[in-house]
Amino acid sequence: MTTSAEHNRLWIRRYHPRPDAAVRVVCLPHAGGSASFYQPVSAGLPAGIDVLAVQYPGRQDRRAEPCVATIAELADQVTSVLLEWTDRPLVLFGHSMGATLGFEVARRLERDHGVVPHALFASARRAPSAPRTEVVHLRDDDGIVEEMRLLSGTDSAILDDPELIRMALPAIRADYRAAETYVYEPGPALHCPVWSLVGDDDPKVSVEEAQAWSRHTEAAFEFRVFKGGHFYLAAHRQEILQLIAERAAVPTGTA
Repeated sequence: MTTSAEHNRLWIRRYHPRPDAAVRVVCLPHAGGSASFYQPVSAGLPAGIDVLAVQYPGRQDRRAEPCVATIAELADQVTSVLLEWTDRPLVLFGHSMGATLGFEVARRLERDHGVVPHALFASARRAPSAPRTEVVHLRDDDGIVEEMRLLSGTDSAILDDPELIRMALPAIRADYRAAETYVYEPGPALHCPVWSLVGDDDPKVSVEEAQAWSRHTEAAFEFRVFKGGHFYLAAHRQEILQLIAERAAVPTGTA
């Protein structure tokens, strides 16, 4: 039988544990992504921030596990895991699909557990109330690889290696299915601040769709546009790390 601690270790990667940190940043990967995408974020943030990178089932060391079918199901499971980490303020940082997941996790924390996140960063994702019809998950394997090349978020060495891409495609397709079949259910706005970040040349989200995140919080809202596409983060890493560190700062005595 899997213990609670073992279950938590399946989901959470702490590349640089900082047990005395005043705040925790929870990093939620994009479709097809893994916790290791956020290893540079963990390394780059200051010692006062503990970084928890979420590892979804179906990839890397969890490849043998079935992928989670829907954003709602994934949000339920991630929320359950994060309840063990709420002794410190939580900042949620989600990129692309991870931003939608972060929103649904924040909803569950607030609605079901009375835990208001310190902030939600929604990166490279349109607001939940700004849907698009997308069917990448229905394409054949070559079609999905073509989409990944377009977004430039996956190492070309992986995309050009038939064996590596064969192993990765089931999780990528499942994630695209979960993201593309997500349906926003109207409800109360979040009580936590929301920061929406987007690249000015992102084919997956327009500036207007990203700015629509303002509808989903009754707290502070900030909006930043960067030069770049869907993975604009690579060219602006230091600027984004500084932004996370500034917005994650917890006043003395509140942790």
